[in-house]
Amino acid sequence: MSVETVARRYAAALADIVTKTNETSFVQTELKTWENMISGNADLQTAFGNPVISQVNKEKVLENLIAKTQPTKTTSNFLRILLRNSRLTEIREINEKFASVLEERSGTISAQITSARVLSEAEKAEMQMNLSKLTGKTVSLNFAIDETLIGGVVTRIGSTVYDGSVKTQLEELKQQMIGV
Repeated sequence: MSVETVARRYAAALADIVTKTNETSFVQTELKTWENMISGNADLQTAFGNPVISQVNKEKVLENLIAKTQPTKTTSNFLRILLRNSRLTEIREINEKFASVLEERSGTISAQITSARVLSEAEKAEMQMNLSKLTGKTVSLNFAIDETLIGGVVTRIGSTVYDGSVKTQLEELKQQMIGV
């Protein structure tokens, strides 16, 4: 099973729980802190990811960290489950899916817009409107600039990419010409 599939399952289960307990923002913040702590510390990555280290020792490390940071009961239990199932090192992917699941359930989705230049407010508003029509949901836009695109935009919504960049169009034209 792919990491993405596993992450979605954990994220959906956690979203079910935090929605019922109204702990969504607390747990989301705490898990982001844990993600940063684990990904920013090579020793923790090794401790939790190395199969040679016994489960008992991994649990001791986790319990010490939980005692020091004092996260909510929901976050603590979720971290214990991840460790028990050898998924704690995948916390980044799980957090990403968790945010995605929460957005979907609220009727909002995120879109990453990458353009060759800074877009005007009118262009941003038009993109917002068109993507909302396309998806049937409220769209939260994030913008980035990549001058190598030459022109146009690349839009990513989840795993779907809409590539309207000049760079891609030129690459496709090149391939057509080579194939002739």
